[in-house]
Parts: sequence; structure tokens; C-alpha cells
Amino acid sequence: MSDHANPAELAKFTDEDLHLLEQARAEFAGAGSPAALEAARIKYLGRKAGLVQSRFENLKEAPKEDRARLGKSANALRKAVEAALADAQAREVVGLADGDQAKAKPDLTLPGRRAETGHRHVLSRTVELLVDVAATLGFSVAEGPEVELEANNFDALNIPLEHPSYDPFDTFYIETAPGEPKRVLRSHTSPVQVRAMKERAPEPLRVVAPGRTYRPDKVDATHYHTFHQLEGLAVDEDITFLDLKHTLDLFAKGVFGAETVTRFRPSYFPFTEPSAEVDVSCPFCARDGGACPVCKATGWLEILGCGMVHPKVLTNGGYDPERFTGFAFGMGIERIAMLRHGIRDIRLFIDPERGNDLRFLEQF
Repeated sequence: MSDHANPAELAKFTDEDLHLLEQARAEFAGAGSPAALEAARIKYLGRKAGLVQSRFENLKEAPKEDRARLGKSANALRKAVEAALADAQAREVVGLADGDQAKAKPDLTLPGRRAETGHRHVLSRTVELLVDVAATLGFSVAEGPEVELEANNFDALNIPLEHPSYDPFDTFYIETAPGEPKRVLRSHTSPVQVRAMKERAPEPLRVVAPGRTYRPDKVDATHYHTFHQLEGLAVDEDITFLDLKHTLDLFAKGVFGAETVTRFRPSYFPFTEPSAEVDVSCPFCARDGGACPVCKATGWLEILGCGMVHPKVLTNGGYDPERFTGFAFGMGIERIAMLRHGIRDIRLFIDPERGNDLRFLEQF
């Protein structure tokens, strides 16, 4: 023990524990490498055969009248040994190649290490771009929970459970208590539209809702069980399909460039009628097609689905479909990022085996 040790502190230990503490401190101080220090740690503080742990094991055999005193000494010993280990770990100890051991000294002749500066994830930057473009068109941002009521995820959006249209939107169910409303991990961000309508009806509405969604899809290069979407919704009097086309044409130009051309193809969604898929001219081959691997030589890239809000959805949201009309659109945020940056595998964004690789993320 140190010559300057507090006598009151020394009084906590039995002679045997005091000797063990001095022995541990000496071995920690003399450890010349991380491996040697780890071996000393196990010797004294190992849970199964550590010398400090053995002091507690011996309490069972001690006379009852001595157990309290010996227990206090053992506790004090453990704390003191742990403190000595922490001090030793704080000192930078290295083992030299020839077996000698010495403290590392900084080499002042080495060049400095430049601090790495992080930046926003490519998906976060894509969301910001989409929201900024939508804001220029008069849309504000709305948010909703990822754990959603089954009624909002399906029924309010005119997706009956027995209808074939339910299958593409099937998702993961959350266990709930008997009698409580069923809850799911939302399979799209469309439930945010329902919530926004119920909050603001009968006032005009224009919102976009970005967020994370879930579906039990088979994972491949273009599908993943967890992904992000951005929904758009506009409700007002006298909104027409022409308003939808013009809005999405401006939206596409804001995302992919002023020269972008859009085309609409008839489609089906249970919550819109009529419905359409929207394609944009391929920004990589300027609609020339040829051997372009991104658009597969078609000259077009599908980016989103859209349509006029179904009267049942308007009614469920609190709007009179005889007075109000509206349009809605939705897109996969990963898909937009993949198209803008030429990324061919969605798993690169978040998959634990392929994603979160700085070599990939630092490109954007």
C-alpha cells in the first residue's frame, strides 16, 4: 500500500485482504501489454476462479460472528482492486516486437490525422429533397405513428380484408390485449392521410407524409421488409385529374431535372379512382434507351402511383365527397434514391450484411 494511504482506509481490510490488494496492484502496474493486463484481471477479478471472488466464497466457512467483518473487508477489497485495474487500463501499455515492454511515447514527427467529417445518409438527403420540392408546390409535412391502428391502415383506405387488393398491403401484426383495437406496423404511409383529414376537415388540405413502412416481402435487390415511403395528399373543392398531372409533372422536374418528361399509365389502387402509375424519362440515357441498364433500354422509369381520392376515403376522413375532391400519390424513397444515383440493390442501404458500409455511403 502507498505510504500516504489513509489509516481509516487501511482499517477496512483484514491482513490477508490487504496483502492480496498489494499483490494485485503490483501485478497490474507491472503488466507490460494489454494481454498481460487482461491475464492479471482474470486472475484477481475473474468471476469463476478469481482470487477476489474466492474471498466471498470463503465467507460460507467462516464463523458467524466474523462474517460481517470479513464481508466488509471483501467488498472493500473488490472495489480497491477494480480501481487499481482501471488506473492500469488508463495507462497506454504496449508490447514491443522483441518481447520487451515499454510505455508508448507519441512520435511528434508523424503527420497529423485529419478528423473525418460525417454527412447526411443518402436516404435522409433524398427525403429532404422530396420534402423541399413538395414545399415549393404548397405542401406541408404531416407525420403519424409507425405502429398504426388496423382500421387506419386498411378499412379507412377502402382496403377490405377479404378483398384481393389487401394482399399487397399485408403487414406485421402487433399482439394486443383482448378487446383492444388491432394494431399493425403500417404497410404504407397512407394512414397519415387519414389522420390529417380527420384533424383538418372540412378545411382544404395539402400535405406530404414521409416515413418508414413494413411489409413481409421476400428480400431481393428491389424489395425489403423495411423501407420508406412519401405520400402526398391534396383535398379541396374542384380539384381535378389535371391538377394531379400538373403537380406531379412539376414534382418530377424538381427531383430529376427540368428536362424530365412524365407519362401516366392506367392502374388500380383501392383508395383512388381513377388511378395511374407515373413514369419519368430516364435521366441516364435521356430516353434514348439503347443498352441503358437502368431503364432496361425502355427510356422510362416508374417512380410512383397516384389517383383521385376515392369518395369512401374522403367520407372516412370527414369530407363531403359531393363538395370536395382530392388527389393522392405515393412513392418509395429508396427507389427514388436508387434511380437518382444509379444504385441497383436496395439492400445496400440498411441490410446488416450489405448495408451500413462506409465505402458505399461515402459516395453520396
